[in-house]
Amino acid sequence: MIGGTVVIVGFLTLAAGGTLAVQGYSSLGNIGIEALTGFLAAFINVRISAPVVAGIGLAATFGAGVTAQLGAMRINEEIDALESMAIRPISYLVSTRLVAGMIAITPLYAIAVILSFIASRGVTVFLFGQSAGLYDHYFATFLNPIDLLWSFLQAVLMALTILQIHTYYGYFASGGPAGVGVATGNAVRLSLVVVVSVTLLVSLSIYGANGNFNLSG
Repeated sequence: MIGGTVVIVGFLTLAAGGTLAVQGYSSLGNIGIEALTGFLAAFINVRISAPVVAGIGLAATFGAGVTAQLGAMRINEEIDALESMAIRPISYLVSTRLVAGMIAITPLYAIAVILSFIASRGVTVFLFGQSAGLYDHYFATFLNPIDLLWSFLQAVLMALTILQIHTYYGYFASGGPAGVGVATGNAVRLSLVVVVSVTLLVSLSIYGANGNFNLSG
């Protein structure tokens, strides 16, 4: 599941980074400041685009797989069998998946952020023909390492919440094979709401009303 999640999240962040560059370059070009496309890539990718897209990809792949696995085990009475053998199923099945998710999220999110940067730069420089030096100047000027740190912490918090939701729905699935599908669907829907909510709450708590941002340099 981790391998499939890397592919999906990578593809989504590549598409999001490229779309950001297309829209940013065109919109900024309308007012003659398309040189600031590097600023948009450094600012929006880190604070909004990459966390949201990575959260959606995680919920739709790894999270959904966890729900389906645990749901199938519940329906097939495998969890009941573990309990009959005096094995604690939450520790054996749920905790291990939470730990695996926490271990995987940091390299997974690092790949997502890097690919979003590569896509934005590639579209701006190779598709629109902007000078690589000009793009890199504004990108490096506005890429705040503290923002990157907060972005990674946001991704970890998001992953932890998503995995808790999916393991809960999978562990308590009922109603036969159809119930597993219902549990997976419910978990994905709630996870998508949580992804957006966590992004909003983290942005408000970290950046506040002023955004902790100055257009200078």
